[in-house]
Amino acid sequence: MYTPSAFAIDDLPSLHQQILDTRLAILVTHSPQGLQASHLPLLLSPEQGPNGTLYGHLARTNAQWQALEAGAEALVIFAGADAYVSPSFYPAKAEHGKVVPTWNYVAVHAYGTADVFSDAHRLRNLVSALTDRHESGRAQPWKVDDAPSHYIDGMLKAIVGFALPIQRLEGKRKLSQNRSTADIAGVREGLSVSPDLHDQALAHLMPKE
Repeated sequence: MYTPSAFAIDDLPSLHQQILDTRLAILVTHSPQGLQASHLPLLLSPEQGPNGTLYGHLARTNAQWQALEAGAEALVIFAGADAYVSPSFYPAKAEHGKVVPTWNYVAVHAYGTADVFSDAHRLRNLVSALTDRHESGRAQPWKVDDAPSHYIDGMLKAIVGFALPIQRLEGKRKLSQNRSTADIAGVREGLSVSPDLHDQALAHLMPKE
């Protein structure tokens, strides 16, 4: 990922926080069949390894797990808030007009090779942990144990799990840091009054005076 120093996220807690904030990641691998990508919810174990370890699962009918098993390097993309930045947001537009559109966004890329597993007990623990994470905010959270055991056993046979120790992490937080204080404030104000919730989310991340 092209990351000028002004936009780089270089502390591990911030990189991990973006991973945790991203509900659906993109797993990308390359195999003899070409590039493959899957959209997956993942778990992060931050204390496992120098950069943490990611856990997830793929459908057994999804051939991407075979690329992982064969040792293919994986890229996992965690995309955060993003917004189009109009030149009209910049006070500099009125001063000299030398402005162009851009896009502000937050993203983290994780790289590594995965350990693939099919052990039923390990898979059950994984899907239970994923379920608990995403059900935790509900008034009556659903649990894996709520379903009949034989049904869950059958579903577990249809998936393959993986553990991906993160060997390299890259993070980018492009929030107009290369602009003047006045231009940053203009972008933040322009996005904050937008009716688009994505724009508003990005505005909340922008630096304040």
